[in-house]
Amino acid sequence: MFDSYQPPKELIPSDPRFGSGPSLIPVSFIESLLKTGPDFLGTSHRKDAVKSVVKEMQDGLKDYFKVPAGYEIIIGNGGATFLFDMLALGLVRKKITHYTCGEFSQKWFKASKLVPWIEAKEVAVPFGEGINGVDDPTADVLAVTLNETSTGVILTDLPKVGPDTLLTVDATSGGGQVPCDISKTDVFFFSPQKVFASEGGFFVAIMSPKAMNRAKEIAADKSRYIPEIMSFPLAIENSVKNQTYNTPSLTSIFFLNEQVKLMKAFGGYDKVIAEADRKAALVYGWAESKPYLSPFIKDSKFRSNAVATIDVDERIDVNPLIEKLEQQKIVYGIDAYRKLGRNQFRIAMFHNISYADLEKLTKLLSHAIESVQ
Repeated sequence: MFDSYQPPKELIPSDPRFGSGPSLIPVSFIESLLKTGPDFLGTSHRKDAVKSVVKEMQDGLKDYFKVPAGYEIIIGNGGATFLFDMLALGLVRKKITHYTCGEFSQKWFKASKLVPWIEAKEVAVPFGEGINGVDDPTADVLAVTLNETSTGVILTDLPKVGPDTLLTVDATSGGGQVPCDISKTDVFFFSPQKVFASEGGFFVAIMSPKAMNRAKEIAADKSRYIPEIMSFPLAIENSVKNQTYNTPSLTSIFFLNEQVKLMKAFGGYDKVIAEADRKAALVYGWAESKPYLSPFIKDSKFRSNAVATIDVDERIDVNPLIEKLEQQKIVYGIDAYRKLGRNQFRIAMFHNISYADLEKLTKLLSHAIESVQ
């Protein structure tokens, strides 16, 4: 259907990357890394050259999120998926309740369920619907997902928890752009390859004093096996010294720090959120204006300002168009999440993706579809 399609030059975005992760890393970050020459890459993560970048990144995140006093920026290797297991092993006493609404929130629940000495409960809604969660007095940990990457659903409110319950938030694809009051959370964690424009295999967990005390309490129970690599006390001990327990990817830390600086220079969290909302209004408004498109998320309050999922009329198979644009190196990464199996576009609206490029993308996709109708 789209074999011979040639897009007008004026509709071609300045950067082809619209994928939901890994995200758009600015070329300027690579140029900045190059300028460090032999003084950064190849350096021990225990040395000042690296620890100073880590400290700048941690301090930058504290300032950006207005992190309350007593909270710490805990870092380590493995990414958010690694943390799914780490949290179940190291923070849950007896029971964790998960609120799920898509592939990744369910993946977190399934990880907890595999730990034989804790109970994992799932409260689920169908994919495409949102769920905020409520306190469960029978659970000592609640698990919610800030932005469900597979479906484009966000939290609109955080559950209030009791004094002996931890609220844990997977913020991987929304952290830094989807509104969230860190002071109401106990573990707010993410991998930085989304909004924070770095690479995977690394985690950031903003932990409350309550969460850190729980980690020490559980670690003291010698009857419970926790691998050293998943030890929260070790991660905390190293993080407060501006380092990781084991050797990290220095490029990941460098790019993350560059992105934190960029977003602070833009105006901080509130300004980033406002710009994300402006992009979301553009993309969802486009979908609602075309008879062959519709937002996958029907309830507008749950529509993400970080990842938009747009359904396309079944009579128009968009996969050949997506493949064509990728082959032409014009647009990358807008295919639907593979396990969702829908005829749709999944479009990231992360901070580094410009409004102007999103505007060109929407016009380009409409031009292509309307040229074959």
